Amino acid sequence: MTQKVYVIAEAGVNHNGSLEIAKQLVHAAAQAGADVVKFQTFQADALVSKNAPKAEYQKRTTNNDDSQLRMLERLQLSESDHIELIEECERVGIRFLSTPFDMPSLALLTERFQMSELKISSGDLTNLPLLYHAARKGVKLIISSGMSSLGDIEEALGAIAYGYVGGDKPSATQFREAYFSEEGQVVLRENVSLLHCTTEYPTPAEDVHLNKMKTLMQAFQLNTGYSDHTIGTEVPVAAVALGATIIEKHFTLDQSMEGPDHQASMEPDELAGMIQQIRNVEKALGSSVKIPAASEQRNKKPARKSVVAALPIAQGECITEKHLTIKRPGNGLPPSQYWELIGTVAKRHYEPDELID
Repeated sequence: MTQKVYVIAEAGVNHNGSLEIAKQLVHAAAQAGADVVKFQTFQADALVSKNAPKAEYQKRTTNNDDSQLRMLERLQLSESDHIELIEECERVGIRFLSTPFDMPSLALLTERFQMSELKISSGDLTNLPLLYHAARKGVKLIISSGMSSLGDIEEALGAIAYGYVGGDKPSATQFREAYFSEEGQVVLRENVSLLHCTTEYPTPAEDVHLNKMKTLMQAFQLNTGYSDHTIGTEVPVAAVALGATIIEKHFTLDQSMEGPDHQASMEPDELAGMIQQIRNVEKALGSSVKIPAASEQRNKKPARKSVVAALPIAQGECITEKHLTIKRPGNGLPPSQYWELIGTVAKRHYEPDELID
């Protein structure tokens, strides 16, 4: 049977720095049927330098007078905010997940909150120190691969593999050896999921290239999914049909809110609709064994055909092609027996349309 798709509702920074809005996002994700609600954990001054420019999409959706640092300072969640959000997730029955963007935030999530799973953003795929130290914590990792090549991903997985196997002298050589070792491959398969992603907000359909997700599956043999930044639901649903086992999608309470990610996010009703579509596709994918479905069995007789008399056949008459035809229902001799009947002697009299036995 098809593996249940792990649906991550990405709240990200769509709380606008408000704990109350963040809690509303938790409730909306739970009500929509998501498995996980994901936030972002960062200390703005540890994430960006004071001179870091905004991304183009951030310039379009926020005040251009602000620096990226100033924008992020308003969007970061405190340690106490995290505590309340984790407790809120427990109350409503949804998993809490977050993405660490810097070393202090990695320590907060893994040491203070003892999280067993983390999401790593596409922007940190080349941040080998963060990846190595995350793996050293022994947590499972979901890695987005936007803006990357197969070589970038292999290098990242090498740092992660070395961290998992307990290496304490990180270097490019050690990472390569860990990646190509049998032990390294085993720990990667046990602990790492890889997401195809296009880092543009929103992503035009022609830049999605879902076939790249299949390339990742073949190249790395890891649990593979898709992190979506398109408008609408059809692309993530199509990803599930292609074999994605994880879907991540940004959502917001209101797309008209001010902030960098709201316009490229879906609202709660659309999130719920997407999740229902994903669950339907899961059911539809079903088994790969080609046998009749249970619901088909009752339709065999009325839909299939049997060999019947085309005209009257006298008992003892030699049956020829002109005596036979193929018609519904399918509860007599199957059409595959047609040629075997030709040249035989009729055992009894048959009227037209009567099943040949």
